[in-house]
Amino acid sequence: MKNIIRIITVALLTAALLSGCSPKTDSAESGKKVVLNEVAHSIFYAPMYVAIEEGYFADEGINLELVTGYGADKTMTALLTGEADIGFMGSEASIYTYLQGAQDYAVNFAQLTQRAGNFLVSRTPVDHFSWDMLKGTYVLGGRKGGMPQMVFEYILKLNRIDPDSDLTIDTSIDFGSTAAAFAGAKEGDAGYADFTVEFEPHATSLETQQKGYIVASLGVDSGYVPYTAFSARKSYIDENPETLLAFTRALQKGMDYVAEHSAKEIASVIQPQFPETELDTITTIVTRYQTQDTWKTDLVFTEDSFKLLQNILMEAGELEDYVPYKDLVTNTFAEQVK
Repeated sequence: MKNIIRIITVALLTAALLSGCSPKTDSAESGKKVVLNEVAHSIFYAPMYVAIEEGYFADEGINLELVTGYGADKTMTALLTGEADIGFMGSEASIYTYLQGAQDYAVNFAQLTQRAGNFLVSRTPVDHFSWDMLKGTYVLGGRKGGMPQMVFEYILKLNRIDPDSDLTIDTSIDFGSTAAAFAGAKEGDAGYADFTVEFEPHATSLETQQKGYIVASLGVDSGYVPYTAFSARKSYIDENPETLLAFTRALQKGMDYVAEHSAKEIASVIQPQFPETELDTITTIVTRYQTQDTWKTDLVFTEDSFKLLQNILMEAGELEDYVPYKDLVTNTFAEQVK
């Protein structure tokens, strides 16, 4: 968590310096400009891409600019410094920011996913996988203090595996680079791993290349977890309630589409977001996510879910005391559009 705190502290200082800057202006022709910074670009977030590709944001009068942050720490920094109006990431980042004493901290207003979206990939095929097979192995994990890594550790503990002593977890590789590192490593290299934890499409890509084999779903084995949510600064929420309502309404339309259509139909809609990925591969990934009940049917972020998130942070040693749900979550917009 120390690295995250350092990054967020710099962001807070920068935000203070930028507080006098002029706000973004609206375009009469293209609608209200909204910059959305996403933690990663993944099929895991299909409902959001459906809303983009089906024109739901445009229908609501929003000119959306989508930027990929490549990590919750970077996405939160963009949000706090005003480079982004809305951030999409794991809600643990909002808790860290709040605990740092930020005055204009991030508030979560819409929860998209209710399960983890990553998978455990093995170097070699494994029949009848069980989590105790990880004992004594070398695994490429996620950033320390981030949701992917904390959920991974949460599953290990559920299976009575000590993340610190029963295996070696490498958390040093940048977000989004683990699949390439895993595929490129040769036996005998210092970073040669037995397993890696990957989001899509990287997990399926490793299988396609026969560089790895999916053996477990963290989403299935961790249960329902409030994995990713949309957030905005308190000041932005206060000053732009109609924009956030329109944004949330567009998202809900995307959620409804995903709930009512087949994996193939969803894949066809979002394919422009993933031009490097074959339609059949996208369909396979969407099917996998649909089958494990990845997406909520509404965007309400419940208090029970927020408490579960904090329990996971406590299990990971990243949080000592609960933070107030009422301070960090608002369902004002989600309740109106569901």
